[in-house]
Amino acid sequence: MKGIVEQIQEHIKNRYISFTIHAHQKMVTEKVSTVNFLYALGNAHLLEDDPEHERGSCCLVCGFTESNRPLHIVCTTSLPELVIITVYEPRLPKWLTPSQRRFKK
Repeated sequence: MKGIVEQIQEHIKNRYISFTIHAHQKMVTEKVSTVNFLYALGNAHLLEDDPEHERGSCCLVCGFTESNRPLHIVCTTSLPELVIITVYEPRLPKWLTPSQRRFKK
């Protein structure tokens, strides 16, 4: 069985990606271009996996743009296509570093 990151990369390669309205709005607000988003998603690593989420299995990954800007991406993990739920740059007060929360969940 493939790991979550490998599944995400396969979805990217096959162009099986869709965005929620919220994800699209966050990309506009955060000034994240599609090119930067895809670059970050292509080198992302898994931060959190939530197979029991109330809305369905999803995960949080962290990747970096070409200019080394960190992006967090929340997406589905159990559908035939990758649904992007939200995209944002991790920052204080919630995040100390791109992969370390300020407070434990």
